[in-house]
Amino acid sequence: MPAADTTAQAGTAEAGTAQALTPQAGPPQAGTGAAMWGSGFFIAPGWVLTCAHVLRSYLREQQDRVFAVRNEVVNGGAPVEARLAHWLLSDLRNDKVPVAEDLALVRLLDDSVEHECVWFTDRAEQPGGAPKTAYGFRPGEHGRGQAVPWSADAEINQRDDTYGMRFAPQAEFPKGASGGPVLDPAAGAVVGIIKSRRSERDGGLAIAAAALRQFGDVYQEVMAWHDRWHGGRSAVTSYHWTAEQAKLPGRSSVPPSGDQWTPEDRTEALRLLAELDPPRASPDVAALVDRARGEPPPPGRAPLLHTWRDGHGRLYENDRPLEAIAFLHYLRLVALLVESRDGDAKALSDWVERRLTTVRPPLRTVVTDARLPERLTVRQAAESDPGQVVIPYPGPGEGATVVVELEPVLYEEPTRFYWRIRVDDGDDGDGGGEPFAAEETGRGVAPEDLVQRLRQPLAEVFHGVDTPHSPAPLEVALPVGHFDTAVHRWQLSQMAKLYDAAHLPLGARRRVVLRDIARRGDPDNVWRERWERAAGAGEFRASRTPPLGQMPKSRQFQEMPATAIPVLCRPASRGLGRKAIDMALEAGHGIALWHTEGHTASGCLDPCETFHAGAAELLGQLGAAAELPDRLRRIREEIYQERDASHWAEAVAVLYDDPRRPVPAGQAGTVDSP
Repeated sequence: MPAADTTAQAGTAEAGTAQALTPQAGPPQAGTGAAMWGSGFFIAPGWVLTCAHVLRSYLREQQDRVFAVRNEVVNGGAPVEARLAHWLLSDLRNDKVPVAEDLALVRLLDDSVEHECVWFTDRAEQPGGAPKTAYGFRPGEHGRGQAVPWSADAEINQRDDTYGMRFAPQAEFPKGASGGPVLDPAAGAVVGIIKSRRSERDGGLAIAAAALRQFGDVYQEVMAWHDRWHGGRSAVTSYHWTAEQAKLPGRSSVPPSGDQWTPEDRTEALRLLAELDPPRASPDVAALVDRARGEPPPPGRAPLLHTWRDGHGRLYENDRPLEAIAFLHYLRLVALLVESRDGDAKALSDWVERRLTTVRPPLRTVVTDARLPERLTVRQAAESDPGQVVIPYPGPGEGATVVVELEPVLYEEPTRFYWRIRVDDGDDGDGGGEPFAAEETGRGVAPEDLVQRLRQPLAEVFHGVDTPHSPAPLEVALPVGHFDTAVHRWQLSQMAKLYDAAHLPLGARRRVVLRDIARRGDPDNVWRERWERAAGAGEFRASRTPPLGQMPKSRQFQEMPATAIPVLCRPASRGLGRKAIDMALEAGHGIALWHTEGHTASGCLDPCETFHAGAAELLGQLGAAAELPDRLRRIREEIYQERDASHWAEAVAVLYDDPRRPVPAGQAGTVDSP
């Protein structure tokens, strides 16, 4: 693969402009005659970022194959051996690589090779439509090994899904440019990666910089090296990206002031953040950002914040950094959190203290009096208490849940679904606002294909909201006719190491509950009042539904006391089970248990008695209704560890439908398919 390095070029007309350098990739022994694979750029010392599809054809069968990276000003122009380190591809058989999966990280095998690195944006938001500059290489006209530098100015005029950025038809993107950087000249930062061109037409498609965050821990490592390199570079040379960014339009015309956050401040702050222990979970970073901003993020999909650097990138407004006091407040909070976990943040604290002396005195108390958000200190105390065995299900304001909404597509037989994934933080009353990811056009997804379609977005959102000791709960809102969907058996990884948490079924790793999609919107009084009575009750008991030898009756469900939980030893989506669960929902019940694979036509047999005895024991252990999902999760974990397919709870599903956190109102009923 030819990967391209991008480096700020001294003496260029525009400050912050990047120039692509030409590497040549192919088997090292192939020499100068090796065919060019594509483009790329150095994102950190020894790390090249490119597109996964640039490498896939050559590495599909041998992913540890050594190839060459070549550039005329790197290593004296001689090829440098490299190897694929990581890529986001989930299915090597798929000829079309989705935008969200089309990134690969390449590692040089020789750490002594010196080279420049790009400045990679710390922002997750896709850039505006102002002109961008794309860099890459195209094959030369003479010789298979020749790679010719190429660049073009083009405007991003469309956003496609989460990470896609489409260029207006202003320039023709050549073959070989895939993997090259997209520079925002106004910000002096790389904001995307070229993915593809349009056949025989101008324009192309790029991948937003935020897609790199999907590498998780590797992303943390690479960006830490990136920030250390730039911090050291600015300290020892007179020319570097930071110096050029300081000359960008809109900066030189503003008189210097300690109240402004400068490119030099950003470089030093990110260098110091890179030296800290990484955050334990994305919600930790988000809580500090919200405190520093003084407000929650604006409406829309909030980006996942994997690193302290990502939090820094949230402190902007309309592409401009907030005042310095907001950044210093955030940095002080980071230092407090790291120190509360026995980490060393002295260098960061000392720098914040020195930098604070240049800010107007009335503002300084915002930083000097900074305190961690209460939810972080409370959770930290709970995590340090080994006596807390059961994790209660979060109510309003008590933590985030991940919600999957499955909406049937109208006129599709058999049933197909549109889907949405939201994060409900329980604080804002709107169920989490805009979807994190969604598919709401076309024919929808068949039930048997749901887990495959949801794997990637669910893995991404869980990475962002899980905390070390408490994976976020999963709520699946779907029609009653599909209540027997075995969501608790879903796995997010098709292939994982045996000890990897990704190998666990969802129900063994996190609290998984079902909700009724028909209940979306404002809850009725019957549902609300029964929930309030149940939530405050104790000594719960299982109520066999319907009673042995009887048919279900609406009155039975209406007259059940608050401590009684309907338990069905049969599926809830058909037959008597469907009648019973419909009556339970109509009577306002928000909690129920049923066997998704129990008997249908025949009467109750011995397995039914075992099921009811197990359910009665489980419910009798509850000190509060909120304990049920985690107690069931622990049973599922034991079932998985012991490989006990005959256990009474292996096929059990739980309705936990909290009217205090309703599924937001949306389109009523089924959805039209175009």
